[in-house]
Amino acid sequence: MESADQEFAAGDVLQGSEKLWGAASHAIMAVAQERGCQFGSHRAMKNAARRLAEEYGDPSIRYGFAVAEKFHMNFYHQVMGDYQIEQDRPLVREFLGRVLSLDGPA
Repeated sequence: MESADQEFAAGDVLQGSEKLWGAASHAIMAVAQERGCQFGSHRAMKNAARRLAEEYGDPSIRYGFAVAEKFHMNFYHQVMGDYQIEQDRPLVREFLGRVLSLDGPA
């Protein structure tokens, strides 16, 4: 997250976007691995986010992952406007906090 913030502050939106996605994907991978779930593909990470959202009754986990995916897409295709980036960065930060604070299965 800190690296992403530094890239955005330096004006490198593409690297900031990819590092923000990297933080989100690594958070999901860590939690999935801890639970013995698959995490080796984009689809597996998406499924892990869905399962966590269902397990904890917290749709913000699934939504937060979807927002993080936008940053991944932005790195490759520059699809996000400045206003979207500023609006969505805090949502990914909240997602990271939520996922990383999960303790064992609900």
